[in-house]
Amino acid sequence: MAGESTKAVVAAIAGNFAIAVCKFAAAGFSGSAAMLAEAIHSLVDTGNDGLMLYGLRRSTKPADEDHPFGYGHELYFWTLVVGILIFGLGGGMSILTGILHVMNETTTEASVWSYAVLAIAAVFEGISWWFGYRAFRSEQQGRGVVETIQISKDPTTFSVLLEDSAALAGLAIAFAGIFMSHQLGVPWIDGASSIVIGGLLCLIALVMVYESKGLLIGEGVAKETAHGVRALIAAESDVESIGKLGTLYLGPEDVMLAVEVRFRRDGSVADTRHAIGRISNAIRAKYPRIRHVFLDASSIGE
Repeated sequence: MAGESTKAVVAAIAGNFAIAVCKFAAAGFSGSAAMLAEAIHSLVDTGNDGLMLYGLRRSTKPADEDHPFGYGHELYFWTLVVGILIFGLGGGMSILTGILHVMNETTTEASVWSYAVLAIAAVFEGISWWFGYRAFRSEQQGRGVVETIQISKDPTTFSVLLEDSAALAGLAIAFAGIFMSHQLGVPWIDGASSIVIGGLLCLIALVMVYESKGLLIGEGVAKETAHGVRALIAAESDVESIGKLGTLYLGPEDVMLAVEVRFRRDGSVADTRHAIGRISNAIRAKYPRIRHVFLDASSIGE
């Protein structure tokens, strides 16, 4: 899973940087607001993907005295930052550029450069999108797109796919804006295309910010998994009852479990310790993501 996410992010960085250079050149030749918006979009995406790659690397740092449960939440933090940057820099600047072109009625040139760059960009974005889709598909497991985004604990899997999907849609909008503006002789259409691209980026950013915020605040395992853990504990013969059960994702593949367990009063301390060991091993064997297991054996010593 982590390997697919890293490949998708690296592919996105390489593709977006190459595309940004081409788009800025085409924007300079044509004077197109939509093309400039797309160039800004690709440049912002390059920096954002770099931040996500940084977050991926930081999240794998081993635990230390200052962070006894590791650095997994670094990934969630940097994805949140990326969402904010997409909203402010990508979406905001694209909308502002479009508004200025609409107000000034700036004329664009539908040069062969513009169409050639759009075609090349579509190829690169398509390749990057495929890597992102592969990482996302590995997490889907038969679920729908929206459901997968909602339950995913690795924001890079959906962030890269959303970015690249928005980029492909933006290319289509930019093409339509440049073509119609030139053919109809209506300069404001190109500026309006830039505003639409900006709105699309803001929408994508809001999804990323919302999902990353939930992960950063702290999310637990699915209800089905929690019920399964309870069933495993209840199957232990030395367990009398189970109290509160809490889980927390420390990273995409790292979960902490804390549960109140009351053991049989007629059992010895040694029996209880052996039971705790069996329960912990059974949970980790069935749910590998649950790496930290804490049992509050409230009846010990009573």
